[in-house]
Amino acid sequence: MTQQAEASRPQIPLQDRLRQLLDGPVALDKRALLGTLYAEVSRRETLAYTAGWNDALATTRRGHRRDDDA
Repeated sequence: MTQQAEASRPQIPLQDRLRQLLDGPVALDKRALLGTLYAEVSRRETLAYTAGWNDALATTRRGHRRDDDA
């Protein structure tokens, strides 16, 4: 799935997602659980980082357009 597609997917709060993983129908061993939790947190960090860069780029572009208009 692309980052754009993931960004448009509705996000459930991290606490709720972690609860789903911990209380899921399949019991995970410690190693599998830690791997799954790490992957979930890493995915969310990547999305947040990307969103931050996109916001910063959009702000910079708007600033350049204003400078060009002046």
